[in-house]
Amino acid sequence: MFFVASKILGFIAAPSNALAVIGLFGAALAAFGLRGAGAALMAVSVLGVALAGLSPLGNLLLLPLEERFPRVEEGPAPAGIVVLGGSFDTIVAGSRQDVALTEAAERMTVVAELARRWPEARIVFTGGSGSMLFDGATEADLAERMFVSFGIARERVTLEGAARNTVENARFTRDLVTPKDGERWLLVTSAYHMPRAIGCFRTAGFAVEAWPVDYRTRGLEDAWRPFSSVGAGLRRVDIAVREWVGLVSYWLLGYVSAPLPRP
Repeated sequence: MFFVASKILGFIAAPSNALAVIGLFGAALAAFGLRGAGAALMAVSVLGVALAGLSPLGNLLLLPLEERFPRVEEGPAPAGIVVLGGSFDTIVAGSRQDVALTEAAERMTVVAELARRWPEARIVFTGGSGSMLFDGATEADLAERMFVSFGIARERVTLEGAARNTVENARFTRDLVTPKDGERWLLVTSAYHMPRAIGCFRTAGFAVEAWPVDYRTRGLEDAWRPFSSVGAGLRRVDIAVREWVGLVSYWLLGYVSAPLPRP
């Protein structure tokens, strides 16, 4: 039930979807004779798209998330490295019978470097299929193919292919690897997603250290940088708002202990 509700909320919370619905509703009102109200809603839609798409709003929303958890470079060799899903287009991959990566591909590509840096560390991937409408490959199956192509020995790899969201990533991975007290485990995911991921793993009782990748901003210098296309800016705003809504929702449901977990 939570999985379905989260997908519906994610669609509604995306500003690009909300602005499109407002514009369409305004057009419908105008078509049925309520021209004033319809024109007002269509104007709100157009102005909202322009503001969200061209202003630095997306960067301003994303920066607090990306800057929250820096990498923990120093310390003993980790016992394992947990990699969260989200790097694969499972629908395209299932149809094309090939690996199809998304813009979060760095979650996977960084593993080649980490596996060489710590040759004794276990590599754990967690991710199933988050699609509600289409069947496709599971992310775990695609991850296995990529790890093999990196030259990582199969016996080092543990795959968890049932998780559909970050809560399940944390719980299922904890149950699968049963981390021991005193072990160091790294968590690899997109920098903007790290606060929610760390919060879920903490609540699940799995102590992990952040290894953020897939940064979307350069840092504070991007706080006032506008976008060169409406599409790029809207995409950034959608990602940021979705993550903030996810954080607050998880906090209200008790899946994380704070609306913005601390290092």
